[in-house]
Amino acid sequence: MKTSHRFAALFVLSLNWLLATALMAVELPDALPVPGGVALVELPPSATAPRAKFNGKPVMVVNNGASFMAVVGLPLSAKPGTHKLELTEPSGKKLTREFQVADKSYETQHITIKNKRMVTPEKRDMERIGREQHRIRQALATWNDDTPDTLRFALPVRGPVSSPFGLRRFFNEQPRKPHSGLDLAADEGAPIRAPASGTIVDTGDFFFNGNTVFIDHGQGLVTMYCHMSRVDVKAGQEIRAGEVIGAVGKTGRVTGAHLHWSVSLNDARVDPMLFLDQLPPTAAK
Repeated sequence: MKTSHRFAALFVLSLNWLLATALMAVELPDALPVPGGVALVELPPSATAPRAKFNGKPVMVVNNGASFMAVVGLPLSAKPGTHKLELTEPSGKKLTREFQVADKSYETQHITIKNKRMVTPEKRDMERIGREQHRIRQALATWNDDTPDTLRFALPVRGPVSSPFGLRRFFNEQPRKPHSGLDLAADEGAPIRAPASGTIVDTGDFFFNGNTVFIDHGQGLVTMYCHMSRVDVKAGQEIRAGEVIGAVGKTGRVTGAHLHWSVSLNDARVDPMLFLDQLPPTAAK
């Protein structure tokens, strides 16, 4: 083969490799390394993706075009400061990557609930809640090795934000866990659409969450939809982006019809706004 032909062939191969890499690259969510946010950690150069763990739980690793990137969900309980990502290369070699988490303060919200059982459940309620919490935790901790089609979501329902993520909540002046999702105001019966493709992990009618759907999008990315008036899908069903999974309702602990939407990443509830490809009508960065 002539030298000029050899260089031409190498150029074509290099171009094809670059194109293939670009096609494999996943568009990343917004980086916000704070409690309840997402840290994007660039990994050491490698031909094959390493395995990553944070707080003992597997972490998403995606091709970012030129390198591999760990997409780390940070729980609301994360402390500001230096954190470590544990890596295992294909050869078995162990590494660590450090990253920083900044502090963030969330606003306080006071809500009045007329149904007092939803604030101070009775003994029979607590037995049910205990069973349901195990099931919910199991669904949100789902892991499979498939890379998500996208890390940029469409809004699951049309409507403005009525309660943002991370609010420190008081129900009838009693402190409760921070708001671990995004509340979207919409009329009862409005269709809820999958923001990305995935598999239905579970569905159910829960004491606090009402009618609920969980979608597994791959590599520890799970979305949850609560307070629905109806559920149109079942566990194990494959779902495509834009397909209707149910309708907005006011089941469970609510003051009115809305969708509570949670995003779980490596079993940490994170701000859904970081994944949106378009901001809700009244929201601003």
